[in-house]
Amino acid sequence: MAIEKKNAWEKYPQGPEREKLFAFAEDYRRFISGCKTERECTASVYADATGHGFVDLDELIETGKSVKAGDKIIANNMGKGLALFIVGSKPLEKGMNILGAHIDSPRMDLKQVPLYEDTDMALLDTHYYGGIKKYQWVTLPLALHGVICKKDGSTVTVNIGDKPNDPVVGVSDLLIHLSGEQMGKKASEVIKGESLDVLIGSIPGPEKDEDDKDIKERVKANILTILSQEYGVDEDDFLSAEIEVVPAGEARDYGLDRSMIMGYGHDDRVCAYPSYRAMLEIDGAPEYTSVCLLVDKEEIGSVGASGMQSRFFENCVAEVMNLAGDYSELAVRRALKNSKVLSSDVSAAFDPNYPSVMEKKNSAYFGKGLVFNKYTGARGKSGSNDANAEYVARLRNIMDTADVSFQTAELGKVDEGGGGTIAYILANYDMNVIDSGVPVLNMHAPWEIISKVDLYEAFRGYIAFLKEA
Repeated sequence: MAIEKKNAWEKYPQGPEREKLFAFAEDYRRFISGCKTERECTASVYADATGHGFVDLDELIETGKSVKAGDKIIANNMGKGLALFIVGSKPLEKGMNILGAHIDSPRMDLKQVPLYEDTDMALLDTHYYGGIKKYQWVTLPLALHGVICKKDGSTVTVNIGDKPNDPVVGVSDLLIHLSGEQMGKKASEVIKGESLDVLIGSIPGPEKDEDDKDIKERVKANILTILSQEYGVDEDDFLSAEIEVVPAGEARDYGLDRSMIMGYGHDDRVCAYPSYRAMLEIDGAPEYTSVCLLVDKEEIGSVGASGMQSRFFENCVAEVMNLAGDYSELAVRRALKNSKVLSSDVSAAFDPNYPSVMEKKNSAYFGKGLVFNKYTGARGKSGSNDANAEYVARLRNIMDTADVSFQTAELGKVDEGGGGTIAYILANYDMNVIDSGVPVLNMHAPWEIISKVDLYEAFRGYIAFLKEA
């Protein structure tokens, strides 16, 4: 007999508890509407956390102030990731309870030399980031978010397309009347990566420059004039810029019953946000040090200084232990080895429009709560962290005791594909790690969909984990 999981909405009839659920979902909807890049997520969480008593690790190191049980610490990784600690009553050497999630999402990035003109149109050349279906990114209103770093050391923040009365930009597509050849191509070839160029202007500027010389690319020149006036930057400043092309517009309630949210970046901010919010529910000193780890670059392999494969987290643990007076190389290794982790990343929700790629007994469903993936990987579990059965049993007990709705799943049928998370990297420290998160429809599309009740059960499950694991 198959294991039947009840719909979690049944736990929240009309009344105060459902109102709390919807209020939490609204907080999250506003968060992802305003935080569309890893930098924006980091800045938002950092500001909120310091307002809730978290103290910057660098500040503690500089002052040499010691830390004790109950202290709240936050470390900022180049403005693209964070590690938050609430020091426990047990020594860190005994291990930590860690919630790890990533805050980068699939998108398009501007190239270092992006701006050009063609047939009196100004465009920006892009390079897509992460796994996307390229054809999904055309004919949409898009926004430009990011930073431009100038040679004088100043940084200019760019946010065009999401403020009231902002213009939007976008990538054009071939009209249906002339697309016979295009429509005969495979979906992976309908739109080429080099064709994802963003149209940003079409008004020509003056014919002559200040030296009375002819201007050949007048539309491009006009755009550069606008950038100079609005942001004080010139074309060379694109060389040291990080500007992301993301869907324009706010996340929206989805469904006539408002049970879902459609928005950009649910993968993986729908896990990152409740992970952070769970930390705020810890009163005083937990038994084991609570940690929320928000990282960048997961969508491209967790590489680089802001990715999970860097030494950032390990270094933070060493610094916190040093401030607690417990540092040694062996103690750090023991702290990491003895830790328990929920690698919080999204799962593929069963889609009744596409049932052939899923195996129903082992799929994640909307409304059934937090998802545990014992393993991910692809074809033969390649690249997977496969959680220990003893750890899974312990988590089952924690969730059942806290009345958290949860389900188990894998990513599609065995030979259909697969995916990875940061789990295996943390497991390299010999930690107990399992993937967990919220089921998502339209994963990696510009607009993804989640269920509000699954989001809320993830939040409740993360609190239970931090307190009881």
